[in-house]
Amino acid sequence: MMSFTYALVLFFTVIICFVSSFDKRIQFNRHFGAFIKAAILVAIPFIAWDVLFTAKGVWWFNTDYTIGLNIAGLPLEEWLFFIFIPFSCVFTYYSFDKFFKLEWLSGFNNLIVFVTIIVCSVVALLHHDKIYTLTTSTATVATLIYLHFIARVEWISKASLVFTILMLGFFPVNGVLTGTGLASPIVNYNPGNFLDIRLLTIPIEDAVYGYTQFLLVLYFFKRFKQQYNDNI
Repeated sequence: MMSFTYALVLFFTVIICFVSSFDKRIQFNRHFGAFIKAAILVAIPFIAWDVLFTAKGVWWFNTDYTIGLNIAGLPLEEWLFFIFIPFSCVFTYYSFDKFFKLEWLSGFNNLIVFVTIIVCSVVALLHHDKIYTLTTSTATVATLIYLHFIARVEWISKASLVFTILMLGFFPVNGVLTGTGLASPIVNYNPGNFLDIRLLTIPIEDAVYGYTQFLLVLYFFKRFKQQYNDNI
């Protein structure tokens, strides 16, 4: 049973959202195609990042908690992570957007973008010797610059609020992955490659990493969903 730990974490993360997708009030299942395309597109650079960092020993996986099938040095569960976790995040955003009027939050876009860019830039400059910190901060800055100044999306504040709410699920999920309640972590980190500031057992970089991934998947999901609507 121990070898199914990572798989069970993913299963319980996604199952309620997946079943709820077919609710007639939500009908997120109509957008599965748009989501899958968006998730796979974003997963390509993130998996490449994951493979490289695993090879370099920035982090590594305790295979006692995985089923033992590895692809390019990553457990199968880690590959599925890039579909299952974004699914729950985008579904949550979609549900909030459907039932709550949150357009007023767009007034905070500039504040959130500028503060985040400044903080991440300063952290990257001060800790350029820590590769996980540097890469995560740089990716977040680049993502926000593109979304805010080039794509000019209006939903960054809304997505940021939803991600803040999603942190309620982030703690138990990433907590288990990083060792909460286990004899040893599923994902282990080289202390020389990150700030070693933890939210319970979770490196703070993981939260920033998750935020960036969420924003990118959501951006492409909205684009693919709009293309589908335009073709109807």
